[in-house]
Amino acid sequence: MRLPSSWLLGVAFMFSLASHASGAASPSNAANVDDELIQQGEYLARAADCSACHRPPEESGQPFAGGYVIASPMGDIIASNITPSREYGIGDYSEAQFKRALTEGIRADGAHLYPAMPYTAYSGLTDDDIHALYSYFMHGVEAVDEPTPETSLPFPFNLRVSMAAWNFLFLDDAYTHDPEQSDTLNRGRYLVDTLGHCSACHTPRNALMGENNDRYLAGANVGGWYAPNITSDASGIGNWSVEELVQYLRTGHVENQAQAGGGMAEAIEHSLRYLSDEDLHSMAVYLKQVPPTATGPAIDVSQAPREVEPVSPATLEPLRNDDPQAMSDGKRTDGQTLYNGACASCHQIDGQGTDDQFYPSLIHNTATQGPNADNLIMSVLQGVHREIDDYTVAMPAFGEQLNDEQIAAVSNYVLSQFGNPELDVDAARVTELRQGGPTPLLVKAMPWLMAAGVIFALFVLGLIVFLIRRKRR
Repeated sequence: MRLPSSWLLGVAFMFSLASHASGAASPSNAANVDDELIQQGEYLARAADCSACHRPPEESGQPFAGGYVIASPMGDIIASNITPSREYGIGDYSEAQFKRALTEGIRADGAHLYPAMPYTAYSGLTDDDIHALYSYFMHGVEAVDEPTPETSLPFPFNLRVSMAAWNFLFLDDAYTHDPEQSDTLNRGRYLVDTLGHCSACHTPRNALMGENNDRYLAGANVGGWYAPNITSDASGIGNWSVEELVQYLRTGHVENQAQAGGGMAEAIEHSLRYLSDEDLHSMAVYLKQVPPTATGPAIDVSQAPREVEPVSPATLEPLRNDDPQAMSDGKRTDGQTLYNGACASCHQIDGQGTDDQFYPSLIHNTATQGPNADNLIMSVLQGVHREIDDYTVAMPAFGEQLNDEQIAAVSNYVLSQFGNPELDVDAARVTELRQGGPTPLLVKAMPWLMAAGVIFALFVLGLIVFLIRRKRR
């Protein structure tokens, strides 16, 4: 599912009419606002995953205070304060301005938002839902009177006005109710396409960074992680049941199938686990009927375990101590030794995980059986973390302890022993993912485009000078 990370995660930009001594709204001002409407808005904010991006950098910070850094191919984007603070948040937004920010990507001051804010998806929000969201952020969120750093992208991406042309190409009304479809399918599509903005991560981008709708939900790389194919094809979720999808959306874990990491783990932690069973069921039903797009052979996680060669305990002893240097000296590049020293204590030497699957199998797992090894690599680099209700799932990150050659070696060992043996990982791919994933064509081409622009401008200027001089003769 959606990993996320990634740079395209959802937010809302809201307003408050009430104020207190500091000039900002607070939940105490909600006496004249319908409690049910506020609760509805809170639920919608969860479904829209606003808090995943607009959280503070530190865990102890106030919700929606902003400051979280969203890594994008164009540079770091700083999530803004969307509490009803008049000075630092969105406390001076009218409901019309709030709607325009959500659905058109234009702030109250007229400046354009970057599409890290998924307004292309939110453009399909109903007026009733926008009003409920507005009421919640106006009266149900505590104001935080603290500024956030400004986003400062390199030229020419710092020219927000350029988003007007991008919006002309890629901003559409994303959702219309289809009377020929069931209420379940309509609700599922609204949750997937609009509130949940799943396509922001799971649909690949074209050369201009717009979504390639011809490959809707067919999978894409986001911040190094691979947001997989979630169409009904066998290379996507075609072999999943509706019940398995609901369980995954709720918990991020389906035994002997898949576990969520990266941006998808964040989406589950901050958003999906709060949705009703009915809504999760609607999402699953809708996803199961999305037209199939093949991205490779069918994913088969049901294969029997392979026989694993025994390893001498003597080779493991140097790795089993409290000194991270035992692995980070960079000298050990034998995948089996690295696996048994760093991974086997949880995933077991045979890769089957623990009996209760709290530490999951690496054999029956989409991260090792999928069309590429990116999520396996990223799990080693960044680890896995998600909080679900009353328990926490955590896999440590080894990105600082292991170099790229070592991560490639242990990944290849896992693939050859437990996963898709046709995949091969090299250190260059690990380096690329460590740096945030493949660089988009637009970013690669920008220096050449800028040079061409300068040459064209000089040509036009020279032509004007020539014509003026010719006219004077």
